[in-house]
Amino acid sequence: MFDSIEWQPMQRVKYIVNGELCDALALPNAVNNRAFQYGDGFFETIRVCNGVPQHCDLHWDRVEKSLEAHKIEKPDGWDIQAWQSALKSLCQANGINAGGRLRVSFFRMSGGRYTPQTNALEWIAEVEPMHSNTYAFNENGLTVDVYPAMKKLNGPLANFKNTSALLYVQASLWAREKDLDDALITNTSHSIIESTRSNLFLVSNRVLYTPGLESGPIGGVMRAAVINLALEQGFKVYECNISPGEMLRADELFLTNAVSGIQWVTSYRTKRYFNATAKSLNKLLNERLTA
Repeated sequence: MFDSIEWQPMQRVKYIVNGELCDALALPNAVNNRAFQYGDGFFETIRVCNGVPQHCDLHWDRVEKSLEAHKIEKPDGWDIQAWQSALKSLCQANGINAGGRLRVSFFRMSGGRYTPQTNALEWIAEVEPMHSNTYAFNENGLTVDVYPAMKKLNGPLANFKNTSALLYVQASLWAREKDLDDALITNTSHSIIESTRSNLFLVSNRVLYTPGLESGPIGGVMRAAVINLALEQGFKVYECNISPGEMLRADELFLTNAVSGIQWVTSYRTKRYFNATAKSLNKLLNERLTA
């Protein structure tokens, strides 16, 4: 005799396309997508905690600046309330009520070749669950080094998360080949400006140093959140150029991004780092999560 098995339908993954909830069959054809054809777009990665997208105000500010820099037109009447409501509905539709990771891709509507036929916006949001509901601090620190083969060009689009990301892909492959956890990126002036997926902070004598946006790093949402949090806690924060010499003189080195929060770096070449400041700030981040 066989035990009866109750059939459970598989939950279909839901997406947001231009503000509307849909399933995979309604996704646009990637072949005609200008982000695929020309890298004509940008994206945001957003952390979900307690089923709620975090730091939406900071993300929205960067979305608006990215649209302006890419010369893509924002739809009439589209605002942060409508956008945030759509992202929350996507999390609910996919059963994510704890930790998750949202990716929102923005691109110019299809048509034209290098010269677009329109500057109208299309956007897609997707979400996946994460094991941790909060920003988990990495007790085993990361190992990093500088990627030597390519430099990041500074310019009007340097501070945004552009869909054309070959430098970061190649640097990540190099880090894996060298058995490193991440690679550091330099600009054409040889300043260290970021890692392949995070912004960079040094700590010396309770003073935080991070590369200024004018040197070309991504203008990270978590970078802004950590700067604001550190200032509230009485730290001094300086935005400045970072050289290998400064890296070797620092007491701490940590990386920040919207999904992971703060990640402590234990070693850069022969240098070893502490983690007291990184751990303290990460704890404060978790205490301020939106419920």
